[in-house]
Amino acid sequence: MANFWIILKENFLYDATRPLLFTQYFFWVFFLLVLLGYGFFYKNIKARNIYLFIVSLYFYYKTGGFFIFLLLFSIISNFYLGKGIYKSTNRSKRRIYVSLSVLVSLGILAYFKYAYLAVDFVNYVFGTSYKVVDYLALWTNAIAGSHFNISAIVLPVGISFFTFQSLSYTIDLYRKHCEPVRNAVDFGFFISFFPQLVAGPILRASDFIPQMYSSYALTSREMGHAMFLIANGLVKKMIISDYISINFVDRVFDNPLSYSGFENLMAVYGYTLQIYCDFSGYTDIAIGLALLMGFHIPLNFNSPYKATNLTDFWHRWHISLSSWLRDYLYIPLGGNRKGKVRTYINLMLTMLLGGLWHGASLRFIIWGGIHGLGLVIDKLRFKYVRAFNFGLAKVFSVFITFHIVAFAWIFFRANSMQHIQDILGQISGHFYWNLVPQIIAGYRLVFSIILLGFLIHWLPSSLKEKVRGWFIITPVYAKVAIAVCVVILIYQFKSSVLQPFIYFQF
Repeated sequence: MANFWIILKENFLYDATRPLLFTQYFFWVFFLLVLLGYGFFYKNIKARNIYLFIVSLYFYYKTGGFFIFLLLFSIISNFYLGKGIYKSTNRSKRRIYVSLSVLVSLGILAYFKYAYLAVDFVNYVFGTSYKVVDYLALWTNAIAGSHFNISAIVLPVGISFFTFQSLSYTIDLYRKHCEPVRNAVDFGFFISFFPQLVAGPILRASDFIPQMYSSYALTSREMGHAMFLIANGLVKKMIISDYISINFVDRVFDNPLSYSGFENLMAVYGYTLQIYCDFSGYTDIAIGLALLMGFHIPLNFNSPYKATNLTDFWHRWHISLSSWLRDYLYIPLGGNRKGKVRTYINLMLTMLLGGLWHGASLRFIIWGGIHGLGLVIDKLRFKYVRAFNFGLAKVFSVFITFHIVAFAWIFFRANSMQHIQDILGQISGHFYWNLVPQIIAGYRLVFSIILLGFLIHWLPSSLKEKVRGWFIITPVYAKVAIAVCVVILIYQFKSSVLQPFIYFQF
């Protein structure tokens, strides 16, 4: 009996050291059980939505623990505010309801993300000594008798994603761009759908809600596509991203002065590949899992390092966020409707706030500022010079854009402003060309994976589509054989150190 409770606690109860990740064996046991249960409910739309809502809540509990109550609060508050928006015929009331939704959602997000920044600012300006208090932990301790630390605020997993998703629903209702859900459970399912809950893509109500009321359908081609995406995502995350992170990138970024300029430069290139494979790998898996359950999640990445300018990059990178910022921030600020100067200001403000969305740090603001400045330069350039999308001119444009993006990633990844100075100083002043052959030999496998990752990324889209199409039409036994080979390969590269997805922290 004692062993039973130990197994139950280790596998089914929340453990902060063992969140439920796509890269863990237990997740795939969990998902298999979800699919088995799904077989009893998928034909009944109401029962299916209830079932997936409950499953999604459990997934979030295993990933974020008691923050599940914060998720539930967000669901309940925004559902009833959305109901008020839809039912009200008085425009003033509708504005009050949508304003409350924005205030509540962004207020919670701001508390968890920017409390330290706000308290530090107040203390600096007024000479006070206020301390940050985690009121959620305080209230949980009072209610549940727990002993959470109240002196440090822990960022809830996925809070930015489910907050933006909730806001898109209430704002779209206000704009009359979508129909409301039928009940609170359905809204909860929309917000908490577990494949994309903690790292996106950010779903739009107008795209996803109609699917919630449609009958289940999955063709053999869609099943093959789902398997391909899941395998592709796992390879990106566990073979490329995690391996180069643990064995090279993290070491250099954590202590840049201990490495030559060449190693620092290679770490920048490595992180540029790592963050893409990590985030797009998560998205591939999420899209594949959702597709197996009959739901279509939109594309979130489209070979971003093939971009010929930063405008093109943001049409390819984290598409659900960039389109969200466009529709709910850039356009409401005035977009390009109020003259050229205002357009440039709006672009810069949007990207600065996009940087701040990632974290309350000067590093993220600079990262957003680099991209904002790049978008402004694109606007100015497009006015006088057409983009070069052919031959060597296109190669040069991709080369320049890639290096601007890679440079900006230094501010995104580095642990501090001092580390940024150290990295740039090592690259510019301590490159040590004579050591390059020796360094390449020492990191042979890591550099080979980085090179292979970029080469695959820059392959023609038509070739990659042929590979995907070939996998989809292969017989089931061939798909299973390929999947087994992928699992064996992943096992060879798997690290004993838990590597959460990078965007879990946002």
